[in-house]
Amino acid sequence: MDSARIDSWLWAVRAYKTRSAATTACRAGHIRVNGEKAKAAQAIRVGDEVRIRVSGFDRILIVRQLLVKRVGAPLAAAAYEDRTPAREPQAALGLRDRGAGRPTKRERREIDRLRGRDEFPTDW
Repeated sequence: MDSARIDSWLWAVRAYKTRSAATTACRAGHIRVNGEKAKAAQAIRVGDEVRIRVSGFDRILIVRQLLVKRVGAPLAAAAYEDRTPAREPQAALGLRDRGAGRPTKRERREIDRLRGRDEFPTDW
């Protein structure tokens, strides 16, 4: 076997819970193979770069082994090389306790300052 369908491979390596979820991601344009948007039936080969868009970030996988059937987690992890850059932890800026009500003018200004917004909009 020298190639496999991208949706089947993504399901087999446990990137998606179901094959239909992988197919939906391909249709939505969240999957790229070697920089090009991939359709669900696109063939991938060993050495291809697969980018998966998840929550606004790209997960970069290099195909090391072709799988078409779902396997155990250790075997699935061996089928790809993960080159995803580490994410920087995001601080929860301006989050308030649930049910705390509307922020006061002073609290709103502090939240804006923390988020780096200008005090006065420039488009007046």
